[in-house]
Amino acid sequence: MKLIHTPLSIRPLLRLRAILLVLSVGCAGAVPAVEMIAHADVKSQFLTLNTARSMFGMRQSAWPDGTPVRVFVLPEHYSLHAAFCREILNIYPYQLHQSWNRLVYSGTGQAPTEVGSEQEMVEKVSNTPGAIGYVNKVMNNDPVLPISLR
Repeated sequence: MKLIHTPLSIRPLLRLRAILLVLSVGCAGAVPAVEMIAHADVKSQFLTLNTARSMFGMRQSAWPDGTPVRVFVLPEHYSLHAAFCREILNIYPYQLHQSWNRLVYSGTGQAPTEVGSEQEMVEKVSNTPGAIGYVNKVMNNDPVLPISLR
């Protein structure tokens, strides 16, 4: 077995790289989990990725039973919104925002309703028939229906 000697000037860089690798792996678990929620009367407990993207992209305007979809989102700069876009929809937040802008500026659609907090999200979704949104974690006493991807 042949030993490879690294110059002394490179060793601190290799050590720093190893530390950053450990930190990045440790931070991966710190990303908040995200769950989609819907009004309690919604009949669908599962959505496909394409259906979820269509609803949050404001291209699908009704649930399978014909109930109008009302979409609620957090502001684009919220970390939970970014996590929702990446983890659930598999897109970047700016891509979702661009699709809303296209609809609004072309006059063919509207942007979703923006709420200021997770608490307000749960409140609006639970009080609006056909509503869909997302939270960090659905609590047992939340009056909303958790929605999963199929």
